[in-house]
Amino acid sequence: MLRASIQTKVAAILGPTAVGKSDVAAAVAPSLNAEIVSVDSMQVYRGMEIGTAKPGPELRRSVSHHMIDVVDASNDYSVAQFQKEARRNIEEIISRGKVPLLVGGTGLYFEAVVFDLRFPPGSVDDDLKRRLCKDAERDPQGLRRRLAEVDPEFALSDRLSNMRRVIRAMEVYERTGIPFSSFQRKRGEQDIYLHFTGVVLNAPRQALYGAIDRRVDEMLASGLLDEVRRLSSAGGLSRTARQALGYKEILDHLDRGMELEETIFNIKRRSRNYAKRQLTWFRHIPGLRWIELDESELERPTKRLVEEVGRYLAKGLSEIPVLPDT
Repeated sequence: MLRASIQTKVAAILGPTAVGKSDVAAAVAPSLNAEIVSVDSMQVYRGMEIGTAKPGPELRRSVSHHMIDVVDASNDYSVAQFQKEARRNIEEIISRGKVPLLVGGTGLYFEAVVFDLRFPPGSVDDDLKRRLCKDAERDPQGLRRRLAEVDPEFALSDRLSNMRRVIRAMEVYERTGIPFSSFQRKRGEQDIYLHFTGVVLNAPRQALYGAIDRRVDEMLASGLLDEVRRLSSAGGLSRTARQALGYKEILDHLDRGMELEETIFNIKRRSRNYAKRQLTWFRHIPGLRWIELDESELERPTKRLVEEVGRYLAKGLSEIPVLPDT
């Protein structure tokens, strides 16, 4: 297993939705001798092409991409599963003498790869889950009190108000005997798992919002409605997949009769709010360099941008401290 202590080095290009990460990464990758590893929580799903803005066939032919089309959209896929598979891909890339280039906008998925995050075991006991759900329906406060007795740290957090998280925390404790909170570390306190150098692409807020709105219009023009219909009729979307930007709103349109105009408005608004949350998340990751794009660079990466990103990542890769093998 690869660890930071055995000289592992990765690069990263991160940023909010619609900022142009995929195009920049494909342009930069050859100069770094890199293969791209997507760190996007929704590009893992097969069939979700348009709404997740997956790199097109041309980009994927020009540079090898990994962690895209990993699982059917009808299946759930957790960050713990992603962590395991992404690290395996990174190990294989390095074994080929290439540089792993992590590209995407899901901050948690990036952190799960490069930091030593530990996740509680997944659910394998349906009977236990059903019993806890019944307990929550019958006596929600009683379930909260039981959890507070075995996991007081969790009880002091705002997560206690979220019954889905309460059930999950109680499930983990009953299965393992270990408090759910013991699996969590505060952000900024995680140990490094992989050395990394990375950039965050950003743009003026109104320019970014304009790019988001244009992307939503382009997705709809490219057949996003038909894509969601096809997925819905071919096994449906899993609990996690159906939360993807655009898909949730279009399912409301198809299943509940929400007006299309209101659906489009909601997709754009939710996408803008998501971009704000992405930027907030990236600001708390240490060691990332922020690069500001002008409005024209949101349409197509310029030579200036590609060269700046490439130079910074190449320099960072050469300067990452190499620890002795232990």
